[in-house]
Amino acid sequence: MTWPMGYIFQPMRKLVFQNLLLPGLCLGLIPVGGSAQTLLVVNQGDTTLSIVDPVSARQVATIAEGTAGVHGHEVAVSADGRTAFVPIYGSSGVGKPGIDGHEMLVIDLPTRKIVGDIDFGHGVRPHFPLLDPVTGLLYVTTELDKTVTVIDPRTSKIVGAVATGQEQSHMLALSHDGRRGYTANVGPGTISVLDMVGRKTVAIIPVSGEVQRISISSDGKLVFTADQTKPQLAVIDTATNRVKTRVALPGLGYGTAPTPDGRWLLVAIPSANQVAVVDLRSMQVVRRIEVPSSPQEILLRPDGKIAYVSCNASGQVAAIDLAQWSVQKLIVAGKYADGLAWAK
Repeated sequence: MTWPMGYIFQPMRKLVFQNLLLPGLCLGLIPVGGSAQTLLVVNQGDTTLSIVDPVSARQVATIAEGTAGVHGHEVAVSADGRTAFVPIYGSSGVGKPGIDGHEMLVIDLPTRKIVGDIDFGHGVRPHFPLLDPVTGLLYVTTELDKTVTVIDPRTSKIVGAVATGQEQSHMLALSHDGRRGYTANVGPGTISVLDMVGRKTVAIIPVSGEVQRISISSDGKLVFTADQTKPQLAVIDTATNRVKTRVALPGLGYGTAPTPDGRWLLVAIPSANQVAVVDLRSMQVVRRIEVPSSPQEILLRPDGKIAYVSCNASGQVAAIDLAQWSVQKLIVAGKYADGLAWAK
């Protein structure tokens, strides 16, 4: 993530909890951890976590992460939808100098309060958390240790680590059986293939001089990462652990997300303020959808009908109707909106 010039970091430790009451809206109508769905947005610039009602497309509360300028980028939610985990990455972007984060916040969503933290013991720049629905384990990329740290979310205890063998292991994707992991290693421009059961590196796949973000197809046969040296997407065959093909994009890509039916891949294009739609049969871009400035991450609604796109520079989240291929709503979140997650 590249921060705008002139942004000043002033680290100071404090815990703040704020509810944003909106006219005609009762927070009690949007339970977190109940049957209603809630969208979570990590705002790097505000150092907050937004709680958003996707039906009304409104932010209904924010939870401050506690340290101004030392911020989280991403968020994961426990299987019961009651607990959010926000790794505090640090004060800068990947590979850039700054304060190195050493903890992950544990947030109780029903009360909207920070109830604990998981301390890694030293600066590791923890970045992307991902819950494995098969094992129930929580994984988080810990860049400076060149690992993915394994956590038991029920006890908030570190129970192991998987070495990636590479610097800047920024993002993680899991196979649907939870047995394989894939990290996008930004600066090295590689993908690490991980045995998540044996907790070891299986292969390192060279892709480019630099890559960003990663996702896996709905059938688990392909992994996607965006080349940061050319406007193209690298498509990796998980059977051979090799780059199978490259797809031309309208600009440098960033976050990607496949549709559940396996037909389409959505690709954020920050430089064009667009989301490109790749036909996974022809491996070509077939649509471009205009969104607010600097799209970053893409998250599909659990039913697969709406894609939410965090638009960093605008502080908004675009809701794209995948039947109409158009922006349905714009949600105002916080400054430099980035990571997204669902709480059921």
